Amino acid sequence: MPTDKHIPLINREISWLYFNDRVLQEAADPTVPLLDRVRFLAIFSSNLDEFYRVRVATLSRLANLNEKAKALLGYNPKKVLSQIKSIVIKQERKFNNLYENIIIKQLAAEKIFILSDTQLNVTRGAFVKEYFRSKLLTTLVPVMLDESSAIPELNDRSVYFFVKLTLKKRIRYALIEFPANLPRFLVLPKTNDLNFIILLDDIIRYSLEDIFFIFEYDSIEAYSIQLTRDAELDLDKEVSEKFIDALTKSLQKRRKGKPMRLLYDADMPADMVNNLVLKLNARPENLIPGSRYHNFKDFIKFPNVNKPELEYSRYTPLPAKGLSFGKSILNQIMLNDYLVSTPYQSFDYTIHFLREAAIDPKVREINISVYRLAENSSVVHALINAAKNGKKVVCLVELRARFDEENNIYWSNRLEEEGVNVIYGIPNYKVHAKACLVSRMEKGKLAYYACLSTGNFNEKTASIYADHTLFTANKKITDDLICVFRDLQKGQLPKGLKSLIVSPYDSRPAVYKLIDNEIKIAKAGKKAYMILKMNSLSDEDLVAKLYSASNAGVKIDLIVRGMCCLVPGVKGYSENINVISIVDKYLEHARALIFGNGGKELVYLTSADLMTRNIDNRVEVGFPIYDEKLKQVVKDIIKIQLADNTKARILSGDGANKYKKTKDEEPHRSQIEIYNYLKEKNT
Repeated sequence: MPTDKHIPLINREISWLYFNDRVLQEAADPTVPLLDRVRFLAIFSSNLDEFYRVRVATLSRLANLNEKAKALLGYNPKKVLSQIKSIVIKQERKFNNLYENIIIKQLAAEKIFILSDTQLNVTRGAFVKEYFRSKLLTTLVPVMLDESSAIPELNDRSVYFFVKLTLKKRIRYALIEFPANLPRFLVLPKTNDLNFIILLDDIIRYSLEDIFFIFEYDSIEAYSIQLTRDAELDLDKEVSEKFIDALTKSLQKRRKGKPMRLLYDADMPADMVNNLVLKLNARPENLIPGSRYHNFKDFIKFPNVNKPELEYSRYTPLPAKGLSFGKSILNQIMLNDYLVSTPYQSFDYTIHFLREAAIDPKVREINISVYRLAENSSVVHALINAAKNGKKVVCLVELRARFDEENNIYWSNRLEEEGVNVIYGIPNYKVHAKACLVSRMEKGKLAYYACLSTGNFNEKTASIYADHTLFTANKKITDDLICVFRDLQKGQLPKGLKSLIVSPYDSRPAVYKLIDNEIKIAKAGKKAYMILKMNSLSDEDLVAKLYSASNAGVKIDLIVRGMCCLVPGVKGYSENINVISIVDKYLEHARALIFGNGGKELVYLTSADLMTRNIDNRVEVGFPIYDEKLKQVVKDIIKIQLADNTKARILSGDGANKYKKTKDEEPHRSQIEIYNYLKEKNT
């Protein structure tokens, strides 16, 4: 259906910045443990880096479009870029104030002191100098710059010091790149129960004289800078045996992409800023004044100096009811479907599923699609063992998983070396589906077992991402999954399946059909509703479809963690739509679609968000929950999330991110209540 360009919409980039502000809210929340507040600052910073590398880069490419193209696009990229800069500068100020005036003081109250280079006493100074000379000095080679020389190409996201040496009226400039392979933090010797930490930045500042010892100077100044570059890859769209080489070369180009943001220490003197801008030939719109420390994403590894109470307690993963590690996983799945909700329940079920398939003499074949793999992947090790045990193993690795390309190239090479048949996706379409199919010979016939997930087959992210994984031997699902893997191995896109909803061909018509059914029910005067949970909602045609459903009287509840282009509560469009967003300890990653269906509810889980890229330009798999007990579990979890009045924010379209308040005075924090709910179900 064509989109009415006049429907209420929030620009997706602006909506994304509203989401990142919710991350900043967590860092500002005094009820969040202090070190986790530091980590939320790191997540905010990392998110913003990626935003500039990808989204701002794309907008910059569109900025010089003619008026006709802008009309087709529906917005003016230059205007949006200006809005982005305005919002980001405000967020950076909020970030800096939070870190410098609140977090630092609260760390000090806990006897944790982050020292600068000017705060070192003689003893600690000697310790730092010894560390610098033994670990750092040989890795630092400054690039000397005279007045006329240009600055060499800066690497994407690397942190540098821009240094000024002054001798009377003579000025020299230099550039020092921080080493990437050393820890960002150094814990100094404890004194009188006081803990001291210094950043790599200040270790270098403290030791500048050791670096520039051959020069005479009256004064020396060093200020940090960081350049963020365009990270989008220009690749040959044909998938061939040369694809890995092409991708590897593109990754090298990424490091030299077009500058998107120059972040500099706001305390840098104006003459140094002007000199820097001149030497880099930077544009004013790319300049963002920042704090003393860049690459704040490194604070995700801020050291805990033996104070566990300053971090969220880690729950012990729960067992899934009825699914035992002490018995054959496959035999149990033969009898019942099982749903595992990580990180509340153990990701080990997925590993055991693959390990058992790897050693079971009856198993003939394993087909799996993977998107992001862990650094030391147990999933890969299980697949390699299966190949060594004579199983046919077919692994579809999506090499274009953004910022995980190099890791996926490494694992795909390793898999091929060990005899696994590796497939590298489909031309023009990323394979984002998370699915595995095991075939086993039973009584002379092949039986099939499926593992389908909303999240990656990645044990590291499974400990912090909230997702659902279905284990099933239901023929309706396994028959469709056979077709999916058969088509993908032929380089074809699956379509026309009976149970699974697979992008890019079937997702849009399937979702439209489900929405149209609710509209039909509402127009008949019956109760019609849908509850949709996702990471992001940005497809404009789907937004228009939801507006149509709202106008027909369908009650719609949306739970959207990230960007949401739909504007709720607008008369004539979305009066029956409510939207909340939950940002908490775990990253809400599961996608769930619930439709009233006239009292016979339909429940789907999916790997896809309601974004154009997921619906039309990726291979995604949505799967129904047929088992009534498991269907109830999904509905109960969603109900708990809708009742959240602690970490849920109301999305109203204005970026206010107001916390949801309910008539119930008792606080409800969904992530805690989901854990307790699953724990209770298992007793």
